[in-house]
Formats: sequence, C-alpha cells, structure tokens
Amino acid sequence: MKRILTTAILLIAFLSIQAQISDSTKIEQYCQVVCTARMLSNKVTVDVDYGEFRALIGSDKSIKDEEGKLVKFNGVVDALNFMGRQGWTLQNAYAMGNGGGGSVYHFYFKKVLNKSDMIQKADK
Repeated sequence: MKRILTTAILLIAFLSIQAQISDSTKIEQYCQVVCTARMLSNKVTVDVDYGEFRALIGSDKSIKDEEGKLVKFNGVVDALNFMGRQGWTLQNAYAMGNGGGGSVYHFYFKKVLNKSDMIQKADK
C-alpha cells in the first residue's frame, strides 16, 4: 500500500512539474534604460536594468547582440529603436541633469513573456 501511495505522489509531482514547464501564462517584465552622453562625442552610453529578470539573462547592464558583442549606439533614438526591435514597449521617459551640463535620459520599457520562456532562459 505504501509503495502505491509513494508512486502516486511521485507521479503527481512529476506531472505538476511538466505543467509548469509548458506554462503559457503571460508575465509582464519591465526594464529601465539609462542613456548618458559621452564626453566629446555624439554617441551615448546605454545601461539596462532588468531587475529580477536580469538574473535570468546575465548580470551585465550593457546591451549585447545575438553574438554576445557589445552594441554601440549613435544616439538615444538609436537605443530606443533597438529596444523596440527586441519587442520592448516604451512606458515612461524622463530626463535629469547630471550636474556637468548634460542630461541623463531614463526610459522604462515593458515586454510580455510566457512563463515557460523565462524558465527556458534560466536553464541556459
């Protein structure tokens, strides 16, 4: 009797794990993009804070392409267009002075992901 009960519990646990892996529940993820002008240049430095999602894709705040190379942007709009091509939607934006006469631009983006996609990224 104990063997049947144990087998049943393990089977239920296995099935619930499989259900979680194939979960198509939608999850909203947010990120903050900070663009800072470079000294004596038209280009900008772009840092991204993915929050908790960052642990799934790496802790580096710089943006890299599919080959792992650092992406350099010609300006703020170039960075915004890149995020749009990656499926992120702009939610809010504001600029703050950095004390040196320049501005630091903050942008908040949102992306809707499947829960199972997040599990797969964590496994990689």
